[in-house]
Amino acid sequence: MLIQQNVNGSNFFNRSWAEFKVGFNDSRGNYWLGNDLLHELTTSRSYKLRFDLQARSNLSWYYAEYSTFIVLSEASNYRITVSGYSGNAGDLFSYNDGSMFTTFDRDNDLHATNCAANNGGGFWYKACSNANVNNALSGPGNNLGRSWFGPGIGTTALQSTRMWLMC
Repeated sequence: MLIQQNVNGSNFFNRSWAEFKVGFNDSRGNYWLGNDLLHELTTSRSYKLRFDLQARSNLSWYYAEYSTFIVLSEASNYRITVSGYSGNAGDLFSYNDGSMFTTFDRDNDLHATNCAANNGGGFWYKACSNANVNNALSGPGNNLGRSWFGPGIGTTALQSTRMWLMC
């Protein structure tokens, strides 16, 4: 099940807490399922999380898969549990284990400033992130914008990203 798709590098994901709660999309294919539904799905059944990541430099695809992915309720700011990496992109999302969701209008990260406001997109930031899949191509606080900093694909800007829940 597709839960996120970021295809065109705009600031489409620079959305409010209320918008991330219920989800949103556009005609180009940019998409967020919604945090309430992610909570309902991942706490009622066991799912894997998969990231598909396309490098901007060579348009090659990489992936990162996590055998455990749980999103808690809004009362806990959609805190996540994530573990069990496999893939060829590098294990960057495990760093965010235990993180709460942050948007420009609700700062729940551990950084001195609001990571979502700095990077231009809501996400599970810890002290900002090496896994920036909801940013614009050139985020205000991040020269690479949407990016994945890791040993698998190196420090690279991303052309497209997708997140999937898998049984």
